[in-house]
Amino acid sequence: MAAAYVDAVLGAGGIAIVLPPQDDHTDALLDHIDGLLLSGGGDLEPSRYGATNVHETTYGISRERDQFEIDLVRKGIARDVPIFGICRGIQVLNVALGGSLVQDVASALVETAVIGHRQHEAGLRSDEIGHDVRLAEDSLLTEAYGDRRLGVNSFHHQAIDGLAPGLEAVGWSADGLIEAVTMPASSFCVAVQWHPELMFVHHPEQLALFAALVAAARKSAMAAAAR
Repeated sequence: MAAAYVDAVLGAGGIAIVLPPQDDHTDALLDHIDGLLLSGGGDLEPSRYGATNVHETTYGISRERDQFEIDLVRKGIARDVPIFGICRGIQVLNVALGGSLVQDVASALVETAVIGHRQHEAGLRSDEIGHDVRLAEDSLLTEAYGDRRLGVNSFHHQAIDGLAPGLEAVGWSADGLIEAVTMPASSFCVAVQWHPELMFVHHPEQLALFAALVAAARKSAMAAAAR
């Protein structure tokens, strides 16, 4: 777990608890947290979303982590736990709910790509803006950021393909990739394809979704205490 995720949660006024992948303890873990942050990382196993082939660029598969995070998402949504997904996190959320992924963006968009999604290959630092994202009007993201266009960083080679039932796309890059989703039926469920935890020090607006997660978690905890 990169320290930047913890720093962002702390910076937003929350307390970070890191959950290592483990079997059969999902419910017990959810009993002790008020919000769930799904971090970046390696690729999900393609068979999780019905793919029969594995692209040569696929890397970092951990079946244990895949199952753990998918279980957390499904049970967390059933409990209406506030959820925020980042990079791999948006992909886990989508797959857990029945969606699919583009296994390699560069290959899939070879004829239509107009921007780069791996900015480090172009020499850009992790805290620099790689491209803009267009946000849906009147979405949780426009409420958080106060604008319909946002500069983001970009370090992914996979992305959402088929959007899962229950999710709504609310952010897109210029080449049409889904960069942000929400779940309207949930009290708070949002996920983005970029890495705000790497940007917020030099781009303070990127702390907005962490602050929204902490606020939703606090509200959830207060409601649970009152029951």
